[in-house]
Amino acid sequence: MRASPDHIFSLAGRTVSGAVKNEKGVACVIDVMQRSMVVLLGVVTAFQVCPAQDLPKTYTEDVGGLKFEMVLIPGGKFKMGSPDGETDRTENEGPVHEVELSPFYLCTKETSMELFTKYYEETVRPGDRDKDGNPISENQKKDVDGVTGPTPVYGDLTMGWGAEGRPAIAMTWENAMFFCQWLSKKTGKTYRLPTEAEWEFACRAGTTTAFYFGDDAGRAGEYAWFEDNSDERTHPCGEKKPNAWGLYDMAGNVREWVVDVYGAEYYGKSPAKDPTGPAEGKLHVARGGAWDSPPEELRSAARCFEEDWWRSYDPQWPKSKWWLPKIGFIGFRVARSAGGK
Repeated sequence: MRASPDHIFSLAGRTVSGAVKNEKGVACVIDVMQRSMVVLLGVVTAFQVCPAQDLPKTYTEDVGGLKFEMVLIPGGKFKMGSPDGETDRTENEGPVHEVELSPFYLCTKETSMELFTKYYEETVRPGDRDKDGNPISENQKKDVDGVTGPTPVYGDLTMGWGAEGRPAIAMTWENAMFFCQWLSKKTGKTYRLPTEAEWEFACRAGTTTAFYFGDDAGRAGEYAWFEDNSDERTHPCGEKKPNAWGLYDMAGNVREWVVDVYGAEYYGKSPAKDPTGPAEGKLHVARGGAWDSPPEELRSAARCFEEDWWRSYDPQWPKSKWWLPKIGFIGFRVARSAGGK
């Protein structure tokens, strides 16, 4: 039986095949909330949006003094994927299909390095030796694994770019999922990664154009950090213009993990209501493009998924389930089902 979105964060990794790669070898399937709606002239089109009555439109979460804003994404129907005539589209972005989504909350910004560091410091486990350098027994390892999270990171968590409002980077999908569990325990609310359909719906924010700012890639610099303007690094979240629903950096800065595993042909058989991706697989989807992306990867329908080379900088064997050393283009933002805990 398929898990509900509120419980999908407990799923383990799952195997699928099929990929589309760009010329870089990257697989692509790929501070304050503004109170007034940002209107992108000539871009917003009519979506079938279901009102989410009696729910706060925004709220602020405070985790030990570290705050982030959540915005209500109204439920509704939209056309997911890219049409055949869209420039630079790939086959796995189709067929275009109608999806209906329940209301949910989404963070206005990508998860910050400061908040992720707090999680890391509270959950990191010691590895194979205790504080005195003595080997940890197998029983001790099991005990440690039962109550703590990621192993110590290899190298600098910030890759030398600093924290200061920048997005958290270089975590695996499993690590991002564990962060959501930690955040849920800290706040008493059930946080999770968005589904791929939720992510695209929120990114489009009522538009049907290639980008959420229209069809003109020449405007990308107003809304996104990408290969033309990023200086090959991340930037503090929220410095570029948001989309029409007040969400920042949905294009560029870092790619964002979603809960779904990748299925090259999934769109052709996706459920019409609240899809959560293929039931099985191990390649997890990331969305939105990053600081190293060409403009075509910033399109609202562009898909990306993890590849083996993302773990190639990890000197450990077996490779860490927690970290992607030197992979500074991957991050995430959190979601929460509306009306739930």
